[in-house]
Amino acid sequence: MARILIAEDDAGIRLLVTRALRLEGHEVTMADDGEMALDILAERNGAFDLLLSDIRMPAFTGIELAHATSRAFPDLPILLMTGYAEQREAADDLSAIIIGVVDKPFTVAEIRSRVAEALRAPQCDDDVLLMRRYA
Repeated sequence: MARILIAEDDAGIRLLVTRALRLEGHEVTMADDGEMALDILAERNGAFDLLLSDIRMPAFTGIELAHATSRAFPDLPILLMTGYAEQREAADDLSAIIIGVVDKPFTVAEIRSRVAEALRAPQCDDDVLLMRRYA
């Protein structure tokens, strides 16, 4: 299955999502915040199939993480999560570098479904990547 990096500062949500995705057979690595996630990405040279990140985190937000990840690892799909309408609107400007935004609160079935969709989305095709970058 897929290797997924989760960046989420809320321990309860981080553990719920991790458990749900591991039960689906995915290999999940957890980060408490955006800085830790970026460090993990660098240490592993971006060797993940998906980055799933909260938008609102202290110090280094999910939006900042998405930009940094996209620059360093442009083929890595990024899916964001948020419970705040204004952050969802801010994430709309990222449509060229993210797959989408999952609204909180979500059910286990919803997060599994959105992750499955993100993993099925074409990522490595150069034309698709260019369309994502310059959309």
